Amino acid sequence: MRRIVIAPDSFKESLSAPEVAAAIAQGIHRVLPEVETVNVPMADGGEGLTATLVAATGGREMTATVTGPLGEPVQASWGILGDGITAVVEMAQASGLPLVPREKRNPLVTTTYGTGELIHQALEAGCRRLIVGIGGSATNDGGAGMARALGVKLLDAEGADIPPGAGGLERLERIDIQGLDPRVKEVEILVACDVDNPLCGPRGASAVYGPQKGATPEMIPRLDAALARLADIVARDLKVDVRELPGAGAAGGLGAGLVAFLGATLRRGIELVIEAVNLDGILAAGADLVITGEGEINRQTAYGKVPAGVAGVAAKYGIPVVALVGSIGEGASAVYDHGIQGFMSIVPRPVPLSYCLENAASLLADAAERLMRLLSINIKK
Repeated sequence: MRRIVIAPDSFKESLSAPEVAAAIAQGIHRVLPEVETVNVPMADGGEGLTATLVAATGGREMTATVTGPLGEPVQASWGILGDGITAVVEMAQASGLPLVPREKRNPLVTTTYGTGELIHQALEAGCRRLIVGIGGSATNDGGAGMARALGVKLLDAEGADIPPGAGGLERLERIDIQGLDPRVKEVEILVACDVDNPLCGPRGASAVYGPQKGATPEMIPRLDAALARLADIVARDLKVDVRELPGAGAAGGLGAGLVAFLGATLRRGIELVIEAVNLDGILAAGADLVITGEGEINRQTAYGKVPAGVAGVAAKYGIPVVALVGSIGEGASAVYDHGIQGFMSIVPRPVPLSYCLENAASLLADAAERLMRLLSINIKK
């Protein structure tokens, strides 16, 4: 072998995607020190999107103090990619569920205002293209807070600003976008969205994702009605119909808000990452093998997850793909039909999960070494 491309996802709660790639490269070079390894950290639009894209493109990570989900200041990261004009923002950094203590989780009051502040930071930096990852939200406000941070007014019957959170939407009567930051119209905004839930109804943001954000059964009808009210007033005042838009219900309706207020386009996260890191160009240059990976490979891997996305690109160039994974879940064999020739768990024996999380780097390096030794066998006929 002369060239191996390493394109993994992060291993949640243990290693970032760049750390996973580095560990795999270490194991490869124990067996094949002369082989060229090309690390291309990946993500599917969720946790770790900023760090992954910054590392993969040679960009730089920025920090800002913004408004957290409960209105308190939080430190959030965002990034400028290597091209100098593309920014990446993770809404979870400013408005994510881990930022809210379990006992305080209440989607009637949590806000996406801080996400809007991160977008403002990107505009201030002169970025002309923006990738927004919207996984892991603590909110259900339809992007109302985000819009307010960028100059949109959401007003009640008396012409006063509505309160933050989904509860405030119950009082919404009018939307005024005259104060929207004019730079928004000059920027291409792409949203990494890997769900197709509509804004409202039994598959909508409130019913499906509300409970994990602290919504009680009694809250869910209120939350759903609040988002329906937002959709009606958006349709009337902004002439944009987001109620049934696939993906509008992502991140408590932030998908809808980004489309309605900022003119954003919803895209599959893995597609955006593949484009941003130029995976197609890297594989077009040639490789003998691609190694990808994720925390658990299972039936869902075939539908928009990193290993399947990587395999789809590799298939165009006839390059075999192998996945190194933390665990092998139900239905994992489905990936064989999506360009992944094989997969291997990095766990060598029964051990506690805590051990795996703490020692993931060494386990990955050892697994990569075993894989290389297997692939280097020359079986004589």
